[in-house]
Amino acid sequence: MTRFIDEQRQTYGVGSICKVLPIAPSVYYAHRRRQNAPSARAQRDDTLCTRIRQIWTENFCVYGARKVWHQLKREKITVARCTVERLMKRMGLKGAVRGKQLKTTRPDPARPCPEDLVHRQFRAPAPNQLWVSDFTYVSTRQGFVYVAFIIDVFARVIVGWRVSTSAETAFVLDALEQALVQRNPVGSVTHHSDRGSQYVSLRYTQRLAEAGLVASVGSVGDSYDNALAETINGLYKTELIYRQGPWKGKRDVELATLKWVDWFNNRRILSSIGNNYTSRG
Repeated sequence: MTRFIDEQRQTYGVGSICKVLPIAPSVYYAHRRRQNAPSARAQRDDTLCTRIRQIWTENFCVYGARKVWHQLKREKITVARCTVERLMKRMGLKGAVRGKQLKTTRPDPARPCPEDLVHRQFRAPAPNQLWVSDFTYVSTRQGFVYVAFIIDVFARVIVGWRVSTSAETAFVLDALEQALVQRNPVGSVTHHSDRGSQYVSLRYTQRLAEAGLVASVGSVGDSYDNALAETINGLYKTELIYRQGPWKGKRDVELATLKWVDWFNNRRILSSIGNNYTSRG
């Protein structure tokens, strides 16, 4: 009956039709309101979409469905992961996907190197037991800049970093000095890197010894021997550099890196530490 009224209302009007049919206009309009009201699922989807977009935006627009789902769980919002995937697809939101990384460090075959003390076992029982180091490059309008990181393996936290227009030894030394000041480690800390000339230089190895750190160096041409550090480089490039460029110069990269490191250390979800993201290290 309501379908008939819908079909004829433009010609005769609702009131006139209801006088002929055994139905009150109020009944017809109440039925229309129920039909037009969004379903409970649609209302919940709208609420979830708002929060999902906020989480995605607040985290450098790099979270995929899995990390968004974990963040919702931390906020005590019960939702299936497939629902998050469906809603993110509907909104056109995607996580960052890492691509192939390029090597930046150049080994110095003539210089003697410390042994590999890690053997690809990137695990530590406590903070300040094992640090890994590496650096990468960023193309800017003013030329290349280089970004070095030192990571505490225990909780995957960045303890030192530096941005420079030069890839000389002093640049990676600055990152090391920041880590030493920030952590002030007591006892033996293993410092692992690749065989880049900066890390096996006399100045760098002497500073490690002075600070009581034990040097460890991976083999030549094998990215797996420093895989954790290269993973952090890859995340940095994928989550920040590739998504927010082009870059003007060192100053812009430095400011953006500062914000990214703060987010990475304090708010980013990491599956390698049980999808944790706070108080790491």
